[in-house]
Amino acid sequence: MKWKSLLTLLFISSILLLAACGNNEEKEDSSGSKEDSYKVEHAMGTATVKGTPKRVVILTNEGTEALLALGVKPVGAVQSWTGDPWYDHIADDMKDVEVVGTESELNLEAIVKLKPDLIIGNKMRQEEQYNQLKEIAPTVMAETLRGNWKENFELYSKAVNKEDEGKKVIADYDQRVEDMKGELGDQLKKEVSMVRFISGDVRIYHKDSFSGVILDQLGFARPESQEVDDLAEQGVTKERIPAMDGDVLFYFTYETGDGEANKLAEDWLNDPLFKNLNVSKEDQVYEVNDAIWNTAGGVLAANKMLDDIEKIFLEKQ
Repeated sequence: MKWKSLLTLLFISSILLLAACGNNEEKEDSSGSKEDSYKVEHAMGTATVKGTPKRVVILTNEGTEALLALGVKPVGAVQSWTGDPWYDHIADDMKDVEVVGTESELNLEAIVKLKPDLIIGNKMRQEEQYNQLKEIAPTVMAETLRGNWKENFELYSKAVNKEDEGKKVIADYDQRVEDMKGELGDQLKKEVSMVRFISGDVRIYHKDSFSGVILDQLGFARPESQEVDDLAEQGVTKERIPAMDGDVLFYFTYETGDGEANKLAEDWLNDPLFKNLNVSKEDQVYEVNDAIWNTAGGVLAANKMLDDIEKIFLEKQ
């Protein structure tokens, strides 16, 4: 075992031992009764949480958005995929929140130091760390990160003991979607295409992507080749540009700061094949924010995506 790994494990073990010594009896409230506890079934077992958690560490970007929507400011969170360290649309709400690594590379020492009373993670990202995490604090793990954000959101609201607040957030969102469907009317017949540019990769996005689920909920048509129940067609070559055509095309670029993704997007958008698309000739190609339409993946981004759709289709500002 490497010395750094050994020291990390020793550090975590010592903190856990101290925590156990200080918490070997159940807490009591002012009346002398034991704190209420509740169980949460999740993707990797059952977690028992005492009281309503006050110090929550969240290990996914979409989970961070869920907590903020529920009125819970985490003490620690994984860094946003883009941003320094948070996406622009959550930066103000995340002031003074400690960074505990990224979704794919956690900083366990930082998590231990925060002394959380609840950790929320994701099996798809942190299955290997689950046993260590649950030794630090009760840990709830969602199953996956793809598709409908509501499924994870409902789990998170249970985990933080705010199910009623969670139901209201979802009800408000669903009502907004229904209202928009009525306003959009015949515009829902337009075939909406989605393309993403990443350094070294171009993708045509399908129905089981974050934005694909939202478009489907609204009732938008999709080009036939994009009416597929998976995430995306990856590794697209320029010969596939005709498959990008539609009545409206949204594209988003995952730019990490080296400019490569932006260069790739510029090259493709100016390619003669792309210029020859009907959607391009009709000037119906729109650039949208990658964090909002794809990467953040949570309820706040979902509402901001609806804002974009209102601006473009309903000319609301």
